[in-house]
Amino acid sequence: MSVSSTRNGAGSGVAAALRRFEVMAFVVGIGLLILCVEVVLHYGFDNDSLAWWSPIHGVLYLLYVITTADLGMRLRWSLGRMVGVMLAGVVPFFSFVMERKVAREVQVR
Repeated sequence: MSVSSTRNGAGSGVAAALRRFEVMAFVVGIGLLILCVEVVLHYGFDNDSLAWWSPIHGVLYLLYVITTADLGMRLRWSLGRMVGVMLAGVVPFFSFVMERKVAREVQVR
């Protein structure tokens, strides 16, 4: 079942969950890059100008975990698969890769 067909049918919850996941994967990916800059500034240059970003990133990552769990439960992923996708949000650039992979997989369904 493709995402376009699920938007109008019974699987519309999957399409909405996928969209939320895609948005959060992008936001967390950008947020993680900002966090990397913050770490370099803090430890490399003793500059705390982005110190405020860490707690915001933590909240965003928690939302990413929730949206991943929502999508995973709707698609009946194994716990290992869900955790693997969740961990993609802690490796710079990997959330972008995983978002595309998951989106393609859901579209094939």
